[in-house]
Parts: sequence; structure tokens; C-alpha cells
Amino acid sequence: MNKNLFGLSQLEYFKSSLDSRSLAGVDSAVKKIIDTKKHGGRVMVVTGSGPNIHEGVTTLISELIRVGIVDAVSTSSAVIAHEMAGSLDRVFRVDAASLGMDINKMPRGDVFEFTCMNDDEINALKREMPLDDELLAKGKSLPKVNEIIKAAGNMAYPMGLRTERLAHEVLALARMYGLPFEQVAGWGCDSKTMLGAADLKNVPVLVTIPQLVGGGAVGVSIGDSIPVSERSMRISRMLASCDVIIESAVALTQEIHDGPFECYTGHGIWAWWSGQNTYNLRDKSLIRIDLDENLRRAVELNKTVQEAIDKGLPKTKAAKIPFRMEMSAFARHEGSIPIVGDIGKVWPLIAYEVAQGLGIDLEFLSASQDTPEGASMREWIVDNVKSLDREKMLKRSQDFVI
Repeated sequence: MNKNLFGLSQLEYFKSSLDSRSLAGVDSAVKKIIDTKKHGGRVMVVTGSGPNIHEGVTTLISELIRVGIVDAVSTSSAVIAHEMAGSLDRVFRVDAASLGMDINKMPRGDVFEFTCMNDDEINALKREMPLDDELLAKGKSLPKVNEIIKAAGNMAYPMGLRTERLAHEVLALARMYGLPFEQVAGWGCDSKTMLGAADLKNVPVLVTIPQLVGGGAVGVSIGDSIPVSERSMRISRMLASCDVIIESAVALTQEIHDGPFECYTGHGIWAWWSGQNTYNLRDKSLIRIDLDENLRRAVELNKTVQEAIDKGLPKTKAAKIPFRMEMSAFARHEGSIPIVGDIGKVWPLIAYEVAQGLGIDLEFLSASQDTPEGASMREWIVDNVKSLDREKMLKRSQDFVI
């Protein structure tokens, strides 16, 4: 899917949706990223879950990994689960009671989901796991409540179940080789996912500790693959190695970027005191794309927030705004750039302008899902981003050298 699918007029439309302060934030972010890359610096992205998948942002980040703009990623276990299933897929829903399901075990709405798959795809999957042919046939025979595109491998049969089963296989390999779950999953993931692109470019992708809960068995398996202390240190080293950190629709980032080993806004002083490896956010740039106006307000109240901390007073009362956890370090950091806007519109703007500034041609550019171009993009992802190739993953495990 080339950026020419929607052209520059769509980018102008995205710009028109932002206020002057957000546009200034986009310009500042673009200049900072271009300058960083031109001087050999590194860029890390911290993504949240659902919106980043639905808006094509994770697919865009995979492209930015491919071309060398993004050098590290931290994300959620839910995103890992969705990427293992192909990012987005098409499902249809039927009435669960008509299917004979226990309604007490069904999600809200009393529906049961099926992945839209053709006979060849079903037969290929049967070589990997047993499928309930009677259930599949009955599902096809019932009236559809609706058919939608959604985050892949979630609640739908059989791909949701397949992801759950794969999680245990990936975990076994991860423990066997002493690797994070994410790295092993990347061995079999599509190159148009963050995990697959990162594997090809030897770029680290790790789930943050606050985002371990999610993705069903995938989240549990990620948490079990390496100890929390090792995960904390690995993420710490990723952050230490990067000069720009872009936060995209993610919560609890204070517990990600300042964490137990950061010495400027975080709690790393005693780790340093004890002789452990620490890092410092002091000279880094934090770019945050978020819909919450209070984030920008918190940055504007930088002095007030810092004074409250210096006096040991509650930050919320001093700032007189709802204060999310991640605002503390971000609001006080001199290198913070808040961009209040829809990630579906902000990300393609930043990606396109950074690529232009670096003389890089992008083969994929995302678009907000509420536009015709975004709808086409989502269809493209369903058709072109495939689920984890188990045989490819197992072959890579055979060739892996400890």
C-alpha cells in the first residue's frame, strides 16, 4: 500500500484537524527526529494497545523500522497478540444461544465470533491444530449479527484460539533459549508487523511491565518468559540507547520511561547507589501523541508541578487538573513535546515529513480509520498482513545459536 493511495491532499486534511499548538508540536517533533537521525541518534516508540492497531499505526511503525527511522519499540501484550494474528482481521458474529453456547460464558452482547476464512486457510490451519468442523458449519448456517474488521486473533474462532495455543509454544521456546517471548514470536511474524520488521532489522521490541496484562495467554506467557527484573533492565537499556522517545496513545508511561533505573525524573538513585546499571532522561526528548488536553496543560504548568514536588505537595491539587500518572515526569521534563490530536492523523503527518526530510521513500503510510482512505488501509492490512508462520518460527528456532 503506497502513500500515493491517498496523496498529499489527505495529509493536508489531517493538518486541518489540528489546532495551531498541535501543529507546532508536530513541527517540533519532526525537526527533532530529523536532526537526531542525521546526527546518528536513535528513536524509540512506546505504543499502547487498540487504537494503535486500528489506526494502522503499528503497521506504519513496522515500515519506519524497515527504513531505519525507528530503532526500538516497547508496547503492550495485547499488541503482541494482535500482531501474531496479523494485526487486523475480518470476523462475523452470530447469536451465541442459537449456536448452543453457554450464555454465562459469552461476552457482552451474547454473540459468538468467527474469523472469516476461506477453505484453503481452514485446511492449512487443520494441519496445525484440530478444528471443530460442526461448529464452523453451524456458524456459517446462522444469520450474521454483523461482520466487521477488528484487532486480529482476539475473540473469534478459530484464530483467537490459535493465538492462545501458539502462546504456549512460543513461551516454551523462549524459556529454552533464554529469550523474551517477543523475540521468539518475531521469528515467525509477518514483516509488516512491528515484531516481524524488528526481527529482520535486529531491533528490540519489548512489552512494558504496566502493559503485561492483556492478550489472554499471550500476556501471561510474555510475563513468564523472562523475570520482571530482567525485563526492567532490558527496557532501561533500550531507553538509554535512544535520544527521542515517542509515546503513542499509551498509559502509565511514568512507570515505563522513568522506572526503577532512571536517575533524572525517576527512582534510580538507589539503584545507582547500589552499583546497578542506570540511565538518565536529562538530555532526551519525549514526544507524546494523546487526545487528553490535560497533558498539554500539565506541560504548561511545568513550574507549578515541580514546585509542588519540591514542597512534597500533591501534584493534582497544585495543578488543579486531573493528573494521570504519566504526566509527572513528562510535565517536568524540559524536552517534552505534547501533541494533542488523533494518532490516526498525527502519525502519518510525522512519518511523511520525517521521511521527506531524510530523503526516504515510504512504501506504507497509515490513515485515520474514520476516512475513506483509512477504511481502504484497514482492508489492505486484513488482506496483506498475515498471521504468525509457525513453521517459519520453528525453523528459526532450529537454526538459533545460543
